[in-house]
Amino acid sequence: MTGMNEAAPTYLQDVAAVAAKLRAHSGPIVVLSHENPDGDALGSVLGLTRALRALGKLVVAPIDVPRYLRFLPEEGELSGPLGEWPEGALAAVLDVDNNDPTRVAGADLTTFTGEVVNIDHHGTNARRAAALVVDPGQPATAMMVADVVDALGAPWSEAIATPLLLGLSTDTGSFRFDSVTPRAFEAAARLRAHGARLGWLSDQLGQNPRSYYTLLREVLGTLEFLHGGRVVLARVDEAMLERTGATWEDAETYVSLLRSAEGSVLAVLAKDYGDRVKFSLRSRGHVSAQNIAVALGGGGHVPAAGATVPLPYPEARARLEEAASQELARVDAAANGSSI
Repeated sequence: MTGMNEAAPTYLQDVAAVAAKLRAHSGPIVVLSHENPDGDALGSVLGLTRALRALGKLVVAPIDVPRYLRFLPEEGELSGPLGEWPEGALAAVLDVDNNDPTRVAGADLTTFTGEVVNIDHHGTNARRAAALVVDPGQPATAMMVADVVDALGAPWSEAIATPLLLGLSTDTGSFRFDSVTPRAFEAAARLRAHGARLGWLSDQLGQNPRSYYTLLREVLGTLEFLHGGRVVLARVDEAMLERTGATWEDAETYVSLLRSAEGSVLAVLAKDYGDRVKFSLRSRGHVSAQNIAVALGGGGHVPAAGATVPLPYPEARARLEEAASQELARVDAAANGSSI
């Protein structure tokens, strides 16, 4: 589907192994992704779930869909968190490392005794599963799921193609990030050929509730430009949500807005929960959001990452500034031909 004949042999073998494991399993398949699912997580879950069901598989997909993506799933096709695992289940974990059960949402992997297949594109993945396809060179997990759908031999439909195009589009910043490869454009073209509703997706994603804007007004009041404007930082807390009638979901995309600040190479949105702070990071150029997130105990990709620091905001911010300073120093040293 996605020009797989041009992919590396090991990637093709991994895709085939995952598809074979899914196809051969006769019991229920539980499809999972990460906490606070984004477009790639939800799109991957829906795409694989619908493909497996088209093959007659019994699939359970427990995922808490954020409000801005609730236009996509059909009523009843997803479920709430599992209290217990179905007997004889196989777990398919998408867009997150199955070896990090604290990040996998929808079911408790620490109590699971069955086999796991893993499809992911994060470079920090530990690569331990019964079958897996993990490739940090892929711009979106949804693109990898599309290859698995092909290998499964599932019949393509608009219902499968549309969520996968959502995942590919959102994780590439609507094809604006350097992570976009020639094969990504080929994948998008083929998904469109299978009926993916690009215009509908764009229209749905472009709509925001009133609370999005009232909260944004408060968040922009916290805006700071640090390191000579190279770093832009803003903060949101519970008091702002109460004053504006907003929710944490309303703030999910603010960090991408901050990234548009001229001259900035790192954008940070701090979600201040009082006893902990979740940092959402976006970078450009040679600055790695991933390096900063890993230093703070988190992870992600080079241009987009995140970390939760279990400290009050002043202390968490100090940790952030230290990690950001080290990363900027690394980039500056590399530009000057030296090392630190």
